[in-house]
Amino acid sequence: MCLVADLHIHTVASGHAYSTVLENAKAAADRRLALIGITDHGPNMPGGPHEYHFANLVALPEVLYGVRVLRGIEANIIDQNGSLDLPDERLSKLDVVMAGFHSESFTAGTVEENTAMLINTIKNPWVDVIVHPGNPALQIDAEAVVKAAVEYDVALEVNNSSLVRSRKGSRPYCGRIIQLAKQYGAKMIVGTDSHFALHIGDFSEALQLLAENDVAPDAMLNSSVEKLLAHLNRRTNRLNPVV
Repeated sequence: MCLVADLHIHTVASGHAYSTVLENAKAAADRRLALIGITDHGPNMPGGPHEYHFANLVALPEVLYGVRVLRGIEANIIDQNGSLDLPDERLSKLDVVMAGFHSESFTAGTVEENTAMLINTIKNPWVDVIVHPGNPALQIDAEAVVKAAVEYDVALEVNNSSLVRSRKGSRPYCGRIIQLAKQYGAKMIVGTDSHFALHIGDFSEALQLLAENDVAPDAMLNSSVEKLLAHLNRRTNRLNPVV
């Protein structure tokens, strides 16, 4: 296994996923992952959990089946300013904050508007990772977004699900972002965006796309626990360091 962590994982709490925390942790252990993130959708997603769900993630054990479990969110971008659908008070207590565009929570605009929205999200001091930036439903100036990610030290996700079962047509857009990230030195992370336990740790299509663009897996943040935690702990507003 060249990647040791999968941060983009949903549970039944997301409203349209089909596995529990225990089932996900067991699947990660079977895949020999060292670390996972429980990153359910934010409250603005139809069927998504109330914000109290994220407050009570402290109830989760830190380790399940030998796998370290990070408490997180895939927050929804809800306006042009890059605002997220969880209050800062809640975000400050999470181990990982992923953020992305979902048409259920915000309507895409022009290329210029979409680019500004995503850059504002990158500037948001709570955000660790921008998820599925290669979504073809969100046309952007990819070069401007990648440059902003470098400036504000936010990672860009290569989303395996976008290449397999969701966001059809993502592949060329994802490839473009990978090339730009390679050119400008942006941090990248691979996520499965799993909505069912058996998809956890299956990075195959993302790894193939990285190989096609001459990017080695060890360039990904989740190629080592140490590299990943160093990224998460760069945030000075985090209530507690991630260990």
